[in-house]
Amino acid sequence: MAYQQGYRPSPKHRAPRGPAPAPAMGGPTQLFDDTSAGMPPQHPGGYPSQPGGYPQQGYDMGGFSVDSIFTDPVANVAMAYGSSMANQGKDMVSKEIDRFVSINKLKYFFAVDTKYVMKKLALLMFPYTHQNWEVRYHRDSPMTPRHDVNAPDLYIPSMAFITYILLAGMALGIQKRFSPEVLGVCASTALVWMIIEVLALLLSLYLVTVHSELTAFDLLAYSGYKYVGMILTVASGLLFGSDGYYVALAWTSCALMFFIVRSLRMKILATASSEGVVSHNAKNRIRIYITVATAGFQPLMIYWLTFHLIR
Repeated sequence: MAYQQGYRPSPKHRAPRGPAPAPAMGGPTQLFDDTSAGMPPQHPGGYPSQPGGYPQQGYDMGGFSVDSIFTDPVANVAMAYGSSMANQGKDMVSKEIDRFVSINKLKYFFAVDTKYVMKKLALLMFPYTHQNWEVRYHRDSPMTPRHDVNAPDLYIPSMAFITYILLAGMALGIQKRFSPEVLGVCASTALVWMIIEVLALLLSLYLVTVHSELTAFDLLAYSGYKYVGMILTVASGLLFGSDGYYVALAWTSCALMFFIVRSLRMKILATASSEGVVSHNAKNRIRIYITVATAGFQPLMIYWLTFHLIR
């Protein structure tokens, strides 16, 4: 049979090739149900993907999402409330501390430099040639110690106290009498006596109704200057024996008494002059007695806290 030109017989129709149809549910060859058709596409890390191919943000821990903490308005309010309460507590603590110990005032007594320390130590050992003992002021405020050698400070007393404790330990060790208990008694005795001295002076000024600019920090500074003389006394005793000890004790005691009288005189008696108190007034004489008694108490404390270290 002849065919027309350009015409070819069509091949037989073939069914498209594809995966074999899954066996019917519950067939004899299937052990488990196929549930993969209802699962969302998986991310390579094992997390379900969002539309667009991106993994879901956050982690689901038993139905609890971590991101829900930051998106929950109740949690945000609770965090803000906790922060405000913490700030209020910090402010309350700072105010309570400032009631008893003013941090700004305490910083004033430690505003020193090397030049001031050298000048102050020389003044404590050789106060007889010093002329001007008045504390200088700038805009109704006393100048810091680094700018005025007459201003009291707490740096020298604190460092001198620590040095005295170390020197006492060395002296006890040289004499084969060192022990932690003895050193602790020495340190606590020196600290307690200084506190008693400051409290007694504050009480005396209160009883005679002296309205001065002296504060507890000022009195603590003037009382702590004795440790400089105690260091020199103990060191002289260790180097030159008992003779060197008593010579240094006499020198440091006289120098410290002169320094205390001239310094407190400008603080206590200057207040009386500004108030118009007559020089022969009984209250003014009591102020002089307090100043002299404070100065005379320093040599007794130096001897009491150092004589047992020299043998």
